[in-house]
Amino acid sequence: MKGYSKPIILILLILIADQVLKTWIKTNMFIGQEFHIIKDFFIIHFTENNGMAFGMEFGGEAGKLALSLFRILAVGGIGYGLHYLIKHKYHRGFILCVAMIFAGALGNIIDSVFYGVIYGYEKLFHGRVVDMFYFPIFRGNFPDWFPVWAGEEFIFFRPVFNIADAAISVGVFIILLNQKIYFKEEIKEVPSPNSEVIED
Repeated sequence: MKGYSKPIILILLILIADQVLKTWIKTNMFIGQEFHIIKDFFIIHFTENNGMAFGMEFGGEAGKLALSLFRILAVGGIGYGLHYLIKHKYHRGFILCVAMIFAGALGNIIDSVFYGVIYGYEKLFHGRVVDMFYFPIFRGNFPDWFPVWAGEEFIFFRPVFNIADAAISVGVFIILLNQKIYFKEEIKEVPSPNSEVIED
């Protein structure tokens, strides 16, 4: 159908890249293993998390199940929203950004729903999300006068993430950057005596 081809292609490309890389990491590396791609600034570091994007956690086994179910509902909602945007011919850039967010959310759902069963370590809906990209660009310590974290090590960027996380973040960032373009209202011309040429 017209308008659906580019979003679908983008979704498939993100999903395939995400799952191929996760599968390779999962089957060729052990937890904690890492490869330094660019010195200490770009590292492939294999880790898994039970929670949300960028390694955040969410409340035990019951929390994990609730989060997986919430993700499924959220992706269903995003998918419906994407269909609505395409059907009503919203800005193509906005549609592609939503497609990226949908693909990223779906990519992490595959992990959390199926990976536990596929790799034999947990039941359905209790899988762990595979993460690998680590960019500790800057390391240092908080000064002694700094509240709460005084003297503790500081790393930017600390979270380890995957292609799906990146797709969600990039999609949201581009939407925020271009919201005036994506959400501008069409100004309807108000008819006036001078708006038309009057012929005898």
